[in-house]
Amino acid sequence: MARAATARALPAPARQRSRPKPRPRRKVELRRRVANGVVWIGLVAALLAGVVALNVAVLRLNVRLDEIQRDRNQLRADNAQLSTEIAAKAASGRIVGLASGQLGLRPANPEYLDLRK
Repeated sequence: MARAATARALPAPARQRSRPKPRPRRKVELRRRVANGVVWIGLVAALLAGVVALNVAVLRLNVRLDEIQRDRNQLRADNAQLSTEIAAKAASGRIVGLASGQLGLRPANPEYLDLRK
């Protein structure tokens, strides 16, 4: 019994470690990186295409706005011209001249005539 108490426990036999197998994760990780890169490239390309399309739309609107502005200015000039013509044709001297010359009318007598009497 004394022997059992003094007996030392023998160490367990050492296990031999096998060499780790090359991980196939590298290929998977590389594929993921490439796939992520392709996704990012596609996303950036789509955003750039959107920006270009937006700029083209803005340019078209600016061209149309410029055309409308030119039309507006032309209409204002035409209105000013017509107003000048109306003022010239509505001049009282011209009207009196036309009435007496072409129609043989005379200006009315400036005396006040009371028709009630």
